[in-house]
Amino acid sequence: MTLKFHNTLSGEIDEFKPQTPGKALIYTCGPTVYDYATIGNLASYIYWDTLVRVLMANNYQVVRVMNITDVGHLTSDADEGEDKLEKGAKRDGKNAWEIASFYTKAFISDINQLNFIQPQYLAKASDYIPDQLNLIRKLKEKGYTYQIDDGIYFDTSKFPTYADFAHLDLDAQKAGARVEFNPEKRNHSDFALWKFTPTGTKRDMEWEAPSDLLDSGTQKVMGFPGWHLECSAISMAILGETLDIHTGGIDHIPVHHTNEIAQSEAANGVKFCNYWLHNEFLKVNGTKISKSLGNYFTLSDLVKKGFSPLDFRMFVLQGNYRNEGNFTFEGLQAAKNRLLNWRNIAALRHQTHDTIKSDADTNQDEKTVSLYATPQALIEALNDDLGTPEGLKIIDDAFSTLLSKKLASINQAALIQLLQTIDDVLGLKLLETTPDIDDETKQFIIQRNTFRDLKQWDKADEIRNQLLDRGIVLRDSQNETIWEYSNKVSD
Repeated sequence: MTLKFHNTLSGEIDEFKPQTPGKALIYTCGPTVYDYATIGNLASYIYWDTLVRVLMANNYQVVRVMNITDVGHLTSDADEGEDKLEKGAKRDGKNAWEIASFYTKAFISDINQLNFIQPQYLAKASDYIPDQLNLIRKLKEKGYTYQIDDGIYFDTSKFPTYADFAHLDLDAQKAGARVEFNPEKRNHSDFALWKFTPTGTKRDMEWEAPSDLLDSGTQKVMGFPGWHLECSAISMAILGETLDIHTGGIDHIPVHHTNEIAQSEAANGVKFCNYWLHNEFLKVNGTKISKSLGNYFTLSDLVKKGFSPLDFRMFVLQGNYRNEGNFTFEGLQAAKNRLLNWRNIAALRHQTHDTIKSDADTNQDEKTVSLYATPQALIEALNDDLGTPEGLKIIDDAFSTLLSKKLASINQAALIQLLQTIDDVLGLKLLETTPDIDDETKQFIIQRNTFRDLKQWDKADEIRNQLLDRGIVLRDSQNETIWEYSNKVSD
């Protein structure tokens, strides 16, 4: 099967061809851990978890790194303002190390609840300070750095292709239009590799700058890495000089990822990454999510309103990663309903029998054949630039076919195979969240149907209500009774 992605680097849909056959090296820009992740942040990571799952479904060995930004991310892309961790520390009355630890654990809890395949490497920026300093050293030796009062900077004018990735018009880009201009910088696009701690200030997170990185005559100075530096240093330390795939949000393209490319390729003289995948924003009620506007939600906010993490995962999968999403609670409710419907289809496997048939079986009808073919069709849809909306429609169509059939004619093996594929590539835990009912509940259903046959409707309804209290509803169809989960079911 051919696997294709929209590659920001080429601007086209490119067939995926990794450096090493059967192996994919992936780097994902991770969270800045100064606060809880918003649903907009988490939507991005759901897309990239799906990417990993699709690669694995295509038999790739995935080696993935996600950084944890616990130092160096300032409130401005212009390398100005307060460090976000220091700001969070003041807000919460803790120090930056405590803030980083607390919100890193919160982030890991979120991705576990969303059923992520956790990256093999969750790399904290603060653990890679020596690697970041070595990268600056390498860049200095090659003549790409200069020092000013507040730090060591990368000279973008010495990297001729700096503007190519994001198609920037540097001449038209006025200082102060997008970034605040620092008069000491040689070019307004230059960025900080290492920031100096201001005189008279003591930061929670700071390290002494090695003397060989400083201009001669510079006194001992404490400092911290620039935000962009960590991703290059971490990815090189773990994955090597060239990545197969780098993922992130579209907001990373003009500054963060442009700077990553510049410093990485300047240092190593080789291509930094072959495939760049970027997701669009998720808005809330048509407005960009902003913590400053207070119009954001966290995963725990959704849970408090009666939704599960997997309801939100389903909501995100209904859109394509390259299309702007719009979160509403009406839309989340629709996703919750869809997931419940899928779970009730999954529960049919407990109500039918194993009827394995070969493709050569002439008695195997066309609908059963399509059920066997659905897993392949699903993967093919996802292989086309992570086409999750198309994949979900394929599943809906297959499930609609099942609903038109009697229980005895449903091929249990084919259904289980499809459910396993859905869980593998979409991470919705259909098999895990749909256990069989216990024997006592089954006996209740038999008793209720007996009362119905005897036309003792009051007793039949009484048992139906008892079953509802157990989270089970009954659907009478085609002279048979099918049990389903009520909307009280949880992950």
